[in-house]
Amino acid sequence: MRDAESRPAYLIEKLLAYGLDNEMITEHDVSYVRNQLLELLRIEEPYSQPVDLEAIEVPDTATPVLEELLDYAVRCGIIPEDTLTYRDLFDTKIMGLLMPRPSEIISRFETLKNEKGIKTATQYFYNLCRKSDYIRVDRIARNIIWQYESEFGQLEVTINLTKPEKDPREIAALKQAPQVGYPKCVLCPENVGYAGRVNHPARQTLRILPVKLQGEQWYFQYSPYVYYNEHCIVLKHEHVPMKITRKTFARLFDFLKIFPHYFIGSNADLPIVGGSILNHDHFQGGFHTFPMEKAPIEYNLKCEEYPDVKIGVVHWPMSAVRISHYKSEILVDLADKLLNLWKNYSDPEVDILAFSVNEKGERVPHNTVTPIARITDDGLCQLDLVFRNNRTNEEHPMGIFHPHQELHHIKKENIGLIEVMGLFILPGRLNVELDAIKDILTGRKEMNDDIYIESHPLNKHLDWIKDLIEKHGNNLDDETSEKIIKDSVGQKCLQVLHHAGVFKATEEGRRAFNRFLETAGIRLA
Repeated sequence: MRDAESRPAYLIEKLLAYGLDNEMITEHDVSYVRNQLLELLRIEEPYSQPVDLEAIEVPDTATPVLEELLDYAVRCGIIPEDTLTYRDLFDTKIMGLLMPRPSEIISRFETLKNEKGIKTATQYFYNLCRKSDYIRVDRIARNIIWQYESEFGQLEVTINLTKPEKDPREIAALKQAPQVGYPKCVLCPENVGYAGRVNHPARQTLRILPVKLQGEQWYFQYSPYVYYNEHCIVLKHEHVPMKITRKTFARLFDFLKIFPHYFIGSNADLPIVGGSILNHDHFQGGFHTFPMEKAPIEYNLKCEEYPDVKIGVVHWPMSAVRISHYKSEILVDLADKLLNLWKNYSDPEVDILAFSVNEKGERVPHNTVTPIARITDDGLCQLDLVFRNNRTNEEHPMGIFHPHQELHHIKKENIGLIEVMGLFILPGRLNVELDAIKDILTGRKEMNDDIYIESHPLNKHLDWIKDLIEKHGNNLDDETSEKIIKDSVGQKCLQVLHHAGVFKATEEGRRAFNRFLETAGIRLA
């Protein structure tokens, strides 16, 4: 064996030990997987010294072993360029060789579910996704997370460092990449095992589980980005656009019959108020209690048509009704009624118009909902309906009920399901920018004239920085300045929710909300 191959050959043995330790492979797979790895890494023969795989100390994640193998692959020209994109494509290919086949995982999941319960089954599947590096645990650990105490409860704030910015070489490669129509999107079930390309992630480590919702074929998978515990995605077999209908609510409760320990929700189905993917129908769920779920009922309501349903307006900056009953079918009926009324409801006094007419003379719908379903600890079916409107005007060209211009320096992306529930995913650029603002508030750096140049990274924060200095000065210690900045970001996140609320959390807003609810026969209890 050549000296240059000795270390990577040993790392292959370490990877095999890791796969055994985490039950990704069995002893009967070792020779097969070893040979596959040798071929992939262009190494002629295994490590020359005897190796006891059971005695090898394995790391918590595969990342440190993979990083060394990636460096070797770069040196040998196996990876064409030493960029994050190519490294991710290649290490996913490596780990894909250790992954059980989809049918094996489905079989084991079903066995665990039947013998030990659904919680044990999901724990097995989630752990596999983490250990395979499909969920990049080491990167997710870099995310900056804090809580902000607001009058509506504790909001959760995350600066997302999981997706590093692409370097110029990667951007150039994206421009030159041929347009490929397969898979149709990142959610299509055909992604399982896909090798990826510079403009589409590798998915050799992706596994999905079949589930039936309303007699239709759907699939369950975990999100590779895991914005919260056991963050899952439930996707339709067919590549069809998002559409909120009566069937949506029924599907959510069908899911909860299988996964009662999870919550499940859907992004809205219209631009601006929907998520980043509108072209493939899907839900998101998981094992996490969001701030909105903890929010109390502000006031109770009643409906003669549904006398046994508990109805209340949630104490939340967005406009949400919570309905609860032991029978999910009754909630589906009421939710469908509210959805259809809302889709056609206008109240010009509070800027709500259900439709507008575009340049072609076509009616464009604006009203929809963000639904979130769960089973409570006492077995009650519960559905939150958050009312949304995506209309724009001259003053707010990105959306009347969307973060307004003065908040775009912190958050200008769509306010989707996750933010609606009180968890904010903020762009990674803020990590460096907030540190620079801290330097100004502590007096380590002065606010020089460069900041007034539009291209300066802090220019977008200029008014905010001036306001912080006016209120707190620029001679703070590190701990105080960090708390002030994080609290101020939290306040802005709360303001984002206020902007996105169609009926404002004011007396006038509540009166307007009640006017709409009365159209469904829902009145104050």
